[in-house]
Amino acid sequence: MSLSLLKPITRNEIAQKIASVIPEGSYVNLGIGMPTLVANYLPEDKEIFLHSENGILGMGPAPEKGLEDWDLINAGKQPVTLLPGGAFFHQADSFAMMRGGHLDIAVLGAFQVSQSGDLASWHTGEPQSIPAVGGAMDLAVGAKKTYVMMEHLTKEGVSKLVKQCTYPLTGLGCVAMVFTDLGIFEITPQGFAVQELFNGMSLESVQAFTDATLYIPTSS
Repeated sequence: MSLSLLKPITRNEIAQKIASVIPEGSYVNLGIGMPTLVANYLPEDKEIFLHSENGILGMGPAPEKGLEDWDLINAGKQPVTLLPGGAFFHQADSFAMMRGGHLDIAVLGAFQVSQSGDLASWHTGEPQSIPAVGGAMDLAVGAKKTYVMMEHLTKEGVSKLVKQCTYPLTGLGCVAMVFTDLGIFEITPQGFAVQELFNGMSLESVQAFTDATLYIPTSS
């Protein structure tokens, strides 16, 4: 089946999808890379507290160009803003929040997610690749829910949704939802339950490029 049947959305549009489902009052960590985009799309009428593992609570969206404060950065070394009431603190305190179950949601990137909710996000296992654990293991098991934000396929067209991860694992059974450029998927005992497919794509066309079971749940 041709890749032309797939109609992916942009990274910013994925971020918008995630931002729209985060409940008011949530304490949320945005992982390094694509997940940081979510901060730019959180509704202004919702109070949501963004956490960064290097020791920030109460982050706002990215600053306008020319207004960056390089003493105020997130874990990915990107400049951020601080909302009224926000605070910064020692990294040890930040990890205590993560490990202590005080975060409602962690939004992380990934190399692979299995249909049982296993997460592989720190190393591809290739000899020349640089492993990067960071705080992902603490976040994946410490947050009450883990959402993954990633592109559905690798640059080579290989599925990142898999029956079983082949890369070193970050966490076992820790992922609740996956947001890709093709759709939104919930982890269930039956596989990836399709919550939404974008731009009118069919289940058959997305399944053809997915190395895991996809299904549309029936309403009860």
